[in-house]
Amino acid sequence: MPSNVAVLSGGISLERDVSLRSGSRVADALADRGHDVTRVDVDGELVHVLERGGFDAAFLTLHGSAGEDGTVQALLELVGLSYTGPDVLASSLAWNKPIAQGIYRRAGIATPRGVTLTQQAFREMGAVAVVDRLADALGTPVVVKPATGGSSLGLSIVEDPAALPQAIVGAFSYADAVLLEQFVAGTEVAVTVLDGRALPAVEIRPKEGAYDFAARYTAGATEFHAPARLEDPVAAACAQAAVAAYEAIGARHISRADLIVDVHGVPWLLELDTCPGLTDTSLVPLAAEADGLPFAALCETLLGLALGDGPRTHAPLAAPVDEAPGGGR
Repeated sequence: MPSNVAVLSGGISLERDVSLRSGSRVADALADRGHDVTRVDVDGELVHVLERGGFDAAFLTLHGSAGEDGTVQALLELVGLSYTGPDVLASSLAWNKPIAQGIYRRAGIATPRGVTLTQQAFREMGAVAVVDRLADALGTPVVVKPATGGSSLGLSIVEDPAALPQAIVGAFSYADAVLLEQFVAGTEVAVTVLDGRALPAVEIRPKEGAYDFAARYTAGATEFHAPARLEDPVAAACAQAAVAAYEAIGARHISRADLIVDVHGVPWLLELDTCPGLTDTSLVPLAAEADGLPFAALCETLLGLALGDGPRTHAPLAAPVDEAPGGGR
C-alpha cells in the first residue's frame, strides 16, 4: 500500500552534498513505486514540517553530524514518527569511533589498536610531547582520523612520525578528538547488513591512493567488485564480523561495516556506518544488487522495516555521544 514518506536529506554537515544525492535517488525510487514522497532538507523548520506533513514514516538519507549521531533520530521519536535505520542509542554509539571500537572489541571482533587524543589533551596538557611515542606503540604507518564523522573526511595515513602533529591538527578541524590507529594492510571491503543478514561483500580498489572522499564520490575513481573476490571462508568471516558489529551496537534495519582483510585472511573492522550512502557510487546499492535486490526494492524494504516498527514515542532516548573516552565536559 502506498505510504506518505518524508525523505530527509541535506542538513548543514560537511557531507551535505552527498546526502542530497542520496535523498534524490531514494525519493525518485520510492515515487516510482507509487509512494507519496516529500523531500525535506533538514533545517530549523524540520519539526514543524514533520508535524504538519501527515507522514507515515521518515526515510533517512542524512550523512555526517546531526543525521548519524542520534540527533535527528531523537527528534523523530519525540514527534512519534517511524524512521529508517538504527535508533538513537545505536546511532550515537557508532558515531563515536573510539567508544564503538571498545564495544566491538568486547564482542570479540578484531579491530586495529588505537589511541584517542582530545584537543584539550593535545593543547592544554602537553600531549604533543608524547606524540613521537605513538609510532612505537602503533607501528608505522599510523592512520589519523577524526573520532567522529564519515566519508574519510580528515583521514590521513602518516608514514613519517615527524608528520604526526600536523596530521593530528588537521584532523582536529573536523572533530574535537582524534583517533590514531594501527595501519592494517590488505584488501578493503564493505559488508552491508540488511535486517540482520549480511549481503555480499563489496571489494574496493581505488585507482589512485587511498579510498578518500574524492575516491568515494567521483565516478570512475574507484573499481568495485561485488561480490568481493574473496575465498569462501574469508567472505564468511567478513559477513560474521559485520553481523556481530551490527548486533553489538544494537543496530536495526541497516548498517555497513568497513573492513580490511589482511594477508592472512583476517577481517579487521574499521568502523560501522549506520546511515550509509545511497548514491550512484555508494556501496550499499552495489551489495544489494549483487544479492539480487534492485535499488528501488532495497528502498522499499527499508521503508517497510520502518513502518513495521511503528512510532517509538515511548522508547528511551539517549543523547548523542559527543566526547571520546576521557574527553570530559
